[in-house]
Amino acid sequence: MNAEEVERCYNLFSRSVIAAALCYVKDPADADDIAQEVFFKLYTYSGTFDSDEHIKAWLLRCAINQAKDVVKSPWRKLSLPLEAVSDTVRRDCSESDDSMLRLLQKLGRNNRVAMYMYYYEGYSAGEISDILGVSENAVNSRLKRGRRQLRKLLEIEAKESDDGLQRFF
Repeated sequence: MNAEEVERCYNLFSRSVIAAALCYVKDPADADDIAQEVFFKLYTYSGTFDSDEHIKAWLLRCAINQAKDVVKSPWRKLSLPLEAVSDTVRRDCSESDDSMLRLLQKLGRNNRVAMYMYYYEGYSAGEISDILGVSENAVNSRLKRGRRQLRKLLEIEAKESDDGLQRFF
């Protein structure tokens, strides 16, 4: 791929790649590093793609594999996450997207990735199973568990906000 094609793909898919990586590593700086690695792999890739969707699926698969490598890294076990040091990093999201992504980060990794790819990227369960290399039934189970966990988190958050208001009235 030449530089112009990679730049076009970066403009189209960088947010998706960073978000997929963020689902695994939970650290915006690591997710940005992963995205940089993934787009470098795209630049050096000698194969061909059928369509933009094929490129996007390839990029997401690379991002997930790279994120898994980062999570397994011995260095990660010896270092502190960025949010432990500072809470100043902010993403380009609306307030509702930001709060939903914050809740999504509280889910288990497998459920979080499946939920993100299904609801934010618009992939079907079959497409997610191809990208993640698991069965479609596993993806459906992860989505079901993720929805259940998210519902509990939303109920807890609603109860906490209701309790806070009741104290003042």
